[in-house]
Amino acid sequence: MRKSLLTSFHHLTCVNTNCFFAHRALSIGSSAQNFQENAITRNLGQPTAYTHPFLLNKGEVTPGLTKEDYEERRSALIRIINAVSKKQKNDKEEKGNVVILFGEPIKYMSEDIPYPFHQNTNFRYLTGFLEPDSCLILDSRSVEESSTHKSTLLVQERDSHKELWHGARAGTDGAVEHTGIDHAEGMQHLSNILKKYLSENYDIWYDFQRPTNLELHMNHMRSFLTDAFKKKLKIRSINDAIHQQRHIKTNKEIVLMMEAGRITAEAFKQTIPFSSPDINEGTVQALLDCECRVRGAQMLAYPPVVAGGNRANTLHYIFNNQRIKDGELVLVDAGAEYHGYVADITRTWPVNGKFSPAQRTLYEAVLKTQRACISLCKPGNTLDQIYNAMAMLIVQELMANKIIKRKPKGHETYEVARKYCPHHVSHWLGMDVHDTQCVPRSIPLTPGMVVTVEPGIYIREDDIDVSEEYRGIGIRIEDDVAVTSDGPLVLTGACPKDVDEIELLMSNT
Repeated sequence: MRKSLLTSFHHLTCVNTNCFFAHRALSIGSSAQNFQENAITRNLGQPTAYTHPFLLNKGEVTPGLTKEDYEERRSALIRIINAVSKKQKNDKEEKGNVVILFGEPIKYMSEDIPYPFHQNTNFRYLTGFLEPDSCLILDSRSVEESSTHKSTLLVQERDSHKELWHGARAGTDGAVEHTGIDHAEGMQHLSNILKKYLSENYDIWYDFQRPTNLELHMNHMRSFLTDAFKKKLKIRSINDAIHQQRHIKTNKEIVLMMEAGRITAEAFKQTIPFSSPDINEGTVQALLDCECRVRGAQMLAYPPVVAGGNRANTLHYIFNNQRIKDGELVLVDAGAEYHGYVADITRTWPVNGKFSPAQRTLYEAVLKTQRACISLCKPGNTLDQIYNAMAMLIVQELMANKIIKRKPKGHETYEVARKYCPHHVSHWLGMDVHDTQCVPRSIPLTPGMVVTVEPGIYIREDDIDVSEEYRGIGIRIEDDVAVTSDGPLVLTGACPKDVDEIELLMSNT
């Protein structure tokens, strides 16, 4: 598996960062000539093979992911929920299942000023459709003989006035053509369509605990769910089933995550040597963002941490508005989002280009721990087991380097570990940074899972239990790792992390 992934990645991207997907353009030739007569040859509001022939091949909904891939995702979800329903029922007559899933709305930072739109990841996983205020319905009962379900996408109708202000819409024809969905309707028909499912022939699957789109929920789903409850229909949460499916990545997904990791690593390699004493944290953030975007990322996957000095001991520090002093380290936690898949890297380095002896000691302790934890990312182990190993290793390193003054006894070992590394060593990674959170960390790792490995040591400046030279230092090192049958595959390995490598990189500016 590891070899096939690396081969796929080699074919996906060129070494030169200016020729991403150049092979696609060569294989397409004249894009307009290759389209069938019934293809939609206009802007649909998201990249298509017609508007972005350098990025997508014909038949692809997302770079590298085809209509057939999305159809198989929908079919696999139906198989999962059919199996759950069958296991929980004693009904003689086979019932159907209907899945109802909303896309995100546009959110506003102030009147008429929207935040950058980001599609709901469950909805995107099943459709690849990037317009706001959309809805997917999967019906396992109304199917053709050759299919497991009928899929319907409800979208905003085309409107020349609104498109003038806000950009192109796919409309029903564009939605069907680009995504390969079975059928599309205007969103105004949703309430009438839902009435069909107020029947004992169906169980209803919907994320009612945390509605994705509150306005559509209130306008359409609230009354529908009330009526379904009165009829004593079964209403089930869909979130767990989708997370169960999303949790295991295909080779195509891991290749996209490799590209997200490579983009982020290259951005770090450009940003690290740019650092200097008195640089503002916001400048580091801006440079990272720019370097990710010019390499093909659509955005940063999350608000980055750029924390100089003692601020690195605030785990979710995102103010990023202070100057970093000469002699201080800067901890940077950032990742690119690449066509729906994300990277998550943390590196820590001295802004003056040289680790002090105390900084080097702590850094080497974290790096040694991280490498040991990465080696444990193998089928059969669990993230909780890797965390336990990290805790023991952190304490061993603190003791071996005489950083803590007193040797902990028995249960105190874990207390010390939690004091100096208060977070878990890993989380799932995929379309979300903290991906598939319905999946516990206690399950055995299997090929196709992608995880982070991110040990740290954080010593606050007022911690009198350590020697003074270590106070005010926070260090974390994080990489993204795919679990394969051949062992761990580090997706972010191009990002420097050895002390000598970082110092050499900074000395070459």
